[in-house]
Parts: sequence; structure tokens; C-alpha cells
Amino acid sequence: PGFSLRTFMGHSASVMSLDFHPNKDDLLCSCDGDGEIRYWSVNNGSCTRVFKGATSQVRFQPRHGRFLAAAAENIVSILDVETQACRHSLQGHTKPIHSICWDPTGELLASVSEDSVRVWSLLNGNEGECVHELSCNGNKFNSCVFHPSYASLLVIGCYQ
Repeated sequence: PGFSLRTFMGHSASVMSLDFHPNKDDLLCSCDGDGEIRYWSVNNGSCTRVFKGATSQVRFQPRHGRFLAAAAENIVSILDVETQACRHSLQGHTKPIHSICWDPTGELLASVSEDSVRVWSLLNGNEGECVHELSCNGNKFNSCVFHPSYASLLVIGCYQ
């Protein structure tokens, strides 16, 4: 449509990322460049929760929606969606994180910075562990997405 259906007001800095919850049709999440995360009611446009934790990207865990991955600088925080408690702090990048994505099962999370890609496990037993790392060979990494049907296929977008 050529018009806005709803405007969500509240952030004081540029909105950097948005994501819908996979099971709660009324829940939209946003983050801004100042690190503020907001939960919004899609139905009435109201802000239902405000907390800190992400400056570049937010992504709900697919299927379950129990966790929210939040990237800020060179750290990814895994937050409990209900309590906002930080369950894991995924550290290892030396440069700011540009992109994060979950695999279709919600058990793996990829994070991409300019010079590296890391895949983290959120399975019981090795939760928060980096299970794969890829360093760039001259290219600069920028984005990532897991294939929806082939969970082991991760595509990385880059530039020279």
C-alpha cells in the first residue's frame, strides 16, 4: 500500500533492526543505535517493554521463540524473551557484529563481523559454545542467513 498502517513511536535513535516473534502474533521487537530494545503490541501500537542490550540487530529464536539474540558491538547476548535475563553472552568477535541469524531449529546462531563468522550452539550440554569459526580471506563479511530446509547450509554475504 501507499500509506502507513501503523507508526510505532518511542525510540530516540535510529531503529537498526526489527523482528516478529514466531508464535506471538502481537509481538514485534525493535532495537536502536543507542542500545534500546523495545517490545511492541502489533494490535494497538503500544510499547509493552523497554530494556537495553542491542545496537545492531535483534532476532527471535525460530519455532520456540524462547530466546532473543541481541547484537551490540562485538558481543551477542541471548536474552530470555519473558524476563529479559541474559542467559548467555557470546564473546569472541574482535570487530562489531553486522548480522546474526538462527538456524531453522533454533539450536544454532551465526554471528557475522567484518572479519569473521562464528556459529554458536545453544543445545543443552554445550550452550553458548562457539562450534565453528571462519575468518575472511580478503573479503569483508556483512550478512548471513541459514537455509530454511537445509539447516547446515549457512550463506554469508560479503564485499571486497
